[in-house]
Amino acid sequence: MSLKERLNEDMKTAMRSKDQLSLSTIRLINAAVKQYEVDERTEADDAKVIALISKMVKQRKDSAKIYADAGRQDLADKENAEIDIINRYLPQMMSAAEIEQAVADAVAQTGAAGMADMGKVMGVLKTSLAGKADMGEVNKILKAKLS
Repeated sequence: MSLKERLNEDMKTAMRSKDQLSLSTIRLINAAVKQYEVDERTEADDAKVIALISKMVKQRKDSAKIYADAGRQDLADKENAEIDIINRYLPQMMSAAEIEQAVADAVAQTGAAGMADMGKVMGVLKTSLAGKADMGEVNKILKAKLS
């Protein structure tokens, strides 16, 4: 079953169970996928859906932080609840140890010696870790490794 089919089935389940938060979040995901398909005039495959979902998670994390800093914990909690629902559709994220190993492998593969080679290593890591790891965390680990 593709990710789009799974989203549609889960939307039907959320409608039947009257789970409004899940229903609205899944509808947001579907809207983002359909918007991509209309804009690009192509069918979104699972990899693209995962990329769109990852972007949505990042947006919600940023919003939750802004709401929490502004003293609006109720809105931050809503954003965090949406993150939990969206994360159901993402693949299992890599652990910190796995990320460190992947960074070490990429540094060895590219022969990077310092911060000047960071872009080259990130290019390799972006393709291999897309959707599997938080790229912000990968960036921090890589900076620590190269400096």
